[in-house]
Amino acid sequence: MLICAVPSDCERAGDCEGSNHAPLIAGIVCGLGGALLLIAAGLFLYRRQRRIQLARERLTKEREDILNANNSSGRTAKNFTSRELKRATANFSRDNLLGVGGYGEVYKGALADGTLVAVKCAKLGNTKSTDQILNEVRVLSQVNHRSLVRLLGCCVDLQQPLMVYEFVPNGTLADHLYGAMSRPPLPWRRRLAIARHTAEGISYLHFSASPPIYHRDIKSSNILLDEQLDGKVSDFGLSRLAEPGLSHVSTCAQGTLGYLDPEYYRNYQLTDKSDVYSFGVVLLELLTAKRAIDFGRGEDDVNLAVHVQRAADEERLLHVVDPAMKNRATQLELDTMKALGFLALGCLEDRRQNRPSMKEVADEIEYIINIEAGAAVVEQQQNA
Repeated sequence: MLICAVPSDCERAGDCEGSNHAPLIAGIVCGLGGALLLIAAGLFLYRRQRRIQLARERLTKEREDILNANNSSGRTAKNFTSRELKRATANFSRDNLLGVGGYGEVYKGALADGTLVAVKCAKLGNTKSTDQILNEVRVLSQVNHRSLVRLLGCCVDLQQPLMVYEFVPNGTLADHLYGAMSRPPLPWRRRLAIARHTAEGISYLHFSASPPIYHRDIKSSNILLDEQLDGKVSDFGLSRLAEPGLSHVSTCAQGTLGYLDPEYYRNYQLTDKSDVYSFGVVLLELLTAKRAIDFGRGEDDVNLAVHVQRAADEERLLHVVDPAMKNRATQLELDTMKALGFLALGCLEDRRQNRPSMKEVADEIEYIINIEAGAAVVEQQQNA
């Protein structure tokens, strides 16, 4: 409500002819100003509501055209009601909040049959976060792999779209590497297994999905760990479908600082090798338990890829290995740590043509694991 002060000098003097019109004029001006503000506010609310409505219509169409269509994954997803999801999450209680990102919020929930789920909510009225949600629908409806988080369905009853995923209980890889001190360090063989599962999931996206899918945001916080601490790739909001017949997708560089392929950043050409680069950084995180970007490491070593490459050039690669593993490692384990380090650096080659494919990376990790397993069998036989 506008409050206008009316000049009263003429009224006090009593000799200003025509001064009795001043309050009327001021009232008219104030009324017009208030009306314009109300109109502007009404237009803003209308446009916001219209954007929300259009987002809901788009999501509904995506669900009908993609989720329930015959897709390459052979699965369909359920259309959840808002009542079901409110009940599952205790009306989106803050106690059930799992995390917050640029897209919105994720809540833990339990469906009526006891199934645990994760419910992702787009930001209200934010078309960018809605686009990312819709992109996840498009991508996840086409894939089915044990190392990719599974989409169960969606909801379009509320103002913002909701996606329902399988619940992956043991947090993210980043949580285990840098999170609460109460978590025991991941043993070397478990880290190798996580590397293998993640590599297999990304390789599936590149070579088995049709069309191929470039994730574009591979990082330790987007790798979830299940009951057995097996890795599952999540968060497909930035993913892109490859264009048939083209060697790359031309798009503005998006991703996370420290994981972003420098060649993609320079020429805006997204390829499968961009994911290879990002995965190389994840391998270094598994090896070192160091963050991809850390301003506490010193000016020349802020970037983990640069930090480890310098150590390798100086023939002290094992010096950057996580002490929690290295100090208890056998000679064979030290050798396999070194092998994984050099594989990671191969993924981080500046020119994408020099990087291996994700299929080659997965095969190499499998080879390293087999070396360890074979040595363990020999050791057991010798000790028997």
